[in-house]
Amino acid sequence: MTTSPLKKIHGLRWYIVAMLAMASELNYLDRQALSVLAQTIQDELGFTTIEYSYITSAFLMSYTVMYLVSGRLVDWLGTRKSFSIFVSGWSFSTMLHFFAHTPFQFASCRFLLGATEPANFPAGVKAVSEWFPLRERALAVGLFNAGTAVGAGLAAPVVSLIALTLGWRWAFIITGGLGLIWVVIWRRFYHLPKDHPRLSTAERTHILDGQSADAPPEPMMPWAQILRSRKTWACVAARMLTDPVTYFFVFWTPKYLQQEQGFNLADVGKFSWIPFVALALGNICGGLVPHRLVKLGWSVNRARKTVMLLASLAMPVLCFSIARTQVPALALTYMSLAMFAHAAWANMTLPAELLPSRAIGSVTGLAGAMGGVMGILSQTTIGWTVQNLSFTPVFAVCAFLHLTAFVLVSLLAGKIGQTPANAAA
Repeated sequence: MTTSPLKKIHGLRWYIVAMLAMASELNYLDRQALSVLAQTIQDELGFTTIEYSYITSAFLMSYTVMYLVSGRLVDWLGTRKSFSIFVSGWSFSTMLHFFAHTPFQFASCRFLLGATEPANFPAGVKAVSEWFPLRERALAVGLFNAGTAVGAGLAAPVVSLIALTLGWRWAFIITGGLGLIWVVIWRRFYHLPKDHPRLSTAERTHILDGQSADAPPEPMMPWAQILRSRKTWACVAARMLTDPVTYFFVFWTPKYLQQEQGFNLADVGKFSWIPFVALALGNICGGLVPHRLVKLGWSVNRARKTVMLLASLAMPVLCFSIARTQVPALALTYMSLAMFAHAAWANMTLPAELLPSRAIGSVTGLAGAMGGVMGILSQTTIGWTVQNLSFTPVFAVCAFLHLTAFVLVSLLAGKIGQTPANAAA
């Protein structure tokens, strides 16, 4: 008996990016679960604040190192295997928190979580490069990366609801279990465009956009060749300068609203999600606006750099406005706009716009690791500055980091949107 061919799915590449966004949501949901439950766990198990800092440091140490290692593994294993392995890994690591009772046990769980979570980003960027033509990649990466802000925003209500209903330990089981369900769907659904049985011929042609559908998989680019490329260092410079801003906004926004604007804990619960919605919208618009401009006839280079420059110029205005205002509603508004502009700069998109596919995972991992190092160093500096001075010097520095990164990317990368598939970057 012959089986009928599977029905083609119109716009299949957008379903792929929806799955990538969902992975990012789960990544941040699992990551933020402990932050939401920290005080509850400390009260029940008797942790000190210093012991809690050791637990969070265990995550940051493994996360930064594995960002580099996982990028290389993604290029070696491919996106389908990479996501299967690493999403399963971080899901099991999250679920292991259920059994933890001591600071060392929690630190061990966080170390494992930090070792498995960073692969989400090089794998996601690489998947976008496989499923989207160059002119659509900024939009696709923006949608995929928006999942991080959505996951961070959902963590507080979802995790607290589970904890209040079933107990805090079950919050780790349920959030981790969602990742395992995602892996099952991913394994059944994801294939490369040349192999996918549900992809139409027209969409396959659109995705490949001049590439050969029958081309054999490209070997990984050697590190020596990657490190010689100016485009590699453009991606690294962008992440080193702008990732600390991400960490500052994510980790310090609630404290700023409480310390400087007089928000109480209830106010934070009611309003602190708004800047994270703006962050998600910035991720989307950072790709959508260049995509629309390209459709109007602009080059990818002109469209992306215009958005990057406008975001860079907006940051000084917004950061100084945040530092000067004493009106809580205005502070929340300026903070939301600054987070929107920061996300619209779209630093994570650059490897997919500058490099051949066989180097994207490695360079995304390298850039993310270096951004993580700068994030760790900046956190200590921010803490000292806020404690001894105020938030104003921090906002003053953040004001000009994007503009500096824009200049460096322009000098090092040349034109955005040129990715030689079979040559050095």
